[in-house]
Parts: sequence; structure tokens; C-alpha cells
Amino acid sequence: MSALLSLRDIWVEYGDKIVLEKVDLDIAAGSFVSIVGPSGAGKSSLLRVILGQEAPTRGTILLDGTPLAPECGPDRGVVFQRYSVFPHLSALRNTVFGLECAQARFSARLFGKARRAALDEAAAMLAAVGLGDSLHLYPAQLSGGMQQRLAIAQALIKRPRILLLDEPFGALDPGIRSDMHALITQLWRDYSLTIIMVTHDIREAFTLGTRVLALDKRRHDPHAPHRFGATAVYDLHLKDRNDRAADEDKSITIDSIGNNEEDAA
Repeated sequence: MSALLSLRDIWVEYGDKIVLEKVDLDIAAGSFVSIVGPSGAGKSSLLRVILGQEAPTRGTILLDGTPLAPECGPDRGVVFQRYSVFPHLSALRNTVFGLECAQARFSARLFGKARRAALDEAAAMLAAVGLGDSLHLYPAQLSGGMQQRLAIAQALIKRPRILLLDEPFGALDPGIRSDMHALITQLWRDYSLTIIMVTHDIREAFTLGTRVLALDKRRHDPHAPHRFGATAVYDLHLKDRNDRAADEDKSITIDSIGNNEEDAA
């Protein structure tokens, strides 16, 4: 099967500091890829490169074999840990705004039949994320979990093929996080998404992912730590969309997948 998303020899450098080096990945459509690794391993940098928020210093990213557009298009949606919602707009207006920007690029306003259709679509999306009874509430009136549901609705309203999640549940209480796991799994299946998620939670990575990718440095120089960047040191393929079952007990820690023995002299 050909890859939906391909990364070829990706490097990310900031001045003389190398964050990522020699990252090569093929991600199949329908995958749920969890990205883990120690702090500073370039996880969020990799996500920003895929999103189009940042250009790699070197390398190529292909979507269906075609170079990825430098700006984020409707083929990619993103949800961050911090709630990226507009505080002055209701849940419905927050969600419909994405459709307005896509369909009326200059004015970001729809009228008449087009506006009614967009509002109906936004209401249906909010119902899909569990906010069907909260259409006219403002973010300040929503709990943290509800605000993250709203952020997910914003990301999905333009029907992206790829959903990028950057520590999306890290600020939530354990009980709410469990509910969000169930929601994102259901949306992944219902909308045939390809999901790439950055997380520090190893249990979360293995519970949700069909594939777990660990980023870390293969080479270390204690005298010049900036000389070497992180790359994919482990790439574990787990389960596919159809037979993935939630694993309730995982005895895996970051130490078991993130340590390396190759140090530069």
C-alpha cells in the first residue's frame, strides 16, 4: 500500500542547533500514529513541519506523492493542548468560522442558503463531539473537556484527511481524559482519519495508537549537545483500525523505549 504521507530526510535546525535529523517516515492512510520521546526530542517540531507551520531545513514531505503545500490547507487539521478557541464566539460560531473562511476567503462571511447550510453542518459536528446541547454557550461557560471537544470540532469541520494532535489531553483530569480517548477513537473511525498525535503519556500512546514512534538522539556529544538532532529510534506497529482493542494495562515506560546506547565520542 502506498503511503498517504511520506517524510524524506527531514532536518530541522535553528541556527547551529540541530533539533531533528534524517527523519524518514511513511504513514499509511487510516493510521493512528503516536509520537513519544523525551522533552526536547523534536516531537512538536515534527508536528509543525507536517502541519506546514514551519518549513524543514532540509528534506521533502509528500502527500499522495505530491510535495506538501507550505501552508496548512483543508487536508490537515490540528488540536493543541491549550484550547485554541475564540472566547468571544459561541460554540456554534467557533465551529462555523472554519467553513466561512474556506468558502468566503476574502470576507469570511456567508449569507442566505450557504450560511444556513454551514450552520447546520457546524451543529452536526458539535453533536458528533458531544456538544449538541451547548451550541450557544461561550468558551468561558464550558469546562476544560468541553473546550477541547470544541477545538476538535473546529479541526474537523473542514473534513481534513490528517488530524494532528499536540498533547491534546495533557491538561485534562484522568476521568475526562478517558472520555476524550473514547471520543477521538470514535471520530477516527467514523471520519476515516489519519491521526498523528504527540504525547508524553506512554499508556495513552499505546492505548490509542496503531503505531508508536519514539524520537530521541542516536548520537550525543556532552560538550556540544546541539550538534546532533533526534530521529526515529523506535517504530512499533501495533494494530490496525479494525482489530485495535483498548489495552487497559500497559507496563511500558519512557525508559524502555527512549534510551539509546550510541554516544558520540
